[in-house]
Amino acid sequence: MDKQILYQYIDACELVKETEEDIRKIKQMRKRIEQDIVKGSSHDFPYTPVNFHVEGLSYSAVSDPRGLEVQEQILEERKAAAQAIKLQVEAWMLTIPQRMQRIIRYKIFEEMTWAEVAVKMGRKATADGVRVEFQRFMEEN
Repeated sequence: MDKQILYQYIDACELVKETEEDIRKIKQMRKRIEQDIVKGSSHDFPYTPVNFHVEGLSYSAVSDPRGLEVQEQILEERKAAAQAIKLQVEAWMLTIPQRMQRIIRYKIFEEMTWAEVAVKMGRKATADGVRVEFQRFMEEN
């Protein structure tokens, strides 16, 4: 696996969250019920006034109701692709040394500075030492 996919991991995680929110909005739009009251009268004399309660699903936001379904399907595919990247990275992480797993988790996933990573690593690690170790690992084939 190409190590550069690590940098896509953060974006994939965020994309999953954003896509889930977009899907939720579409489902909410599809389920939005419009309500109104219409006044009328009976057909026969004495023509007593009558109120009618009318409700139904609103598709006013989209001219084509089928468009919501297509858009939701596209979002589901985007979410699945992002989740596939996440799974690839997580599976790959199990194949590398544990020390490097920790460095990657702190630096890439949690976006810490090299100094913060060094503190988390302990054992008198320095920011430059951890950075060089990471760079060497990334340059290996």
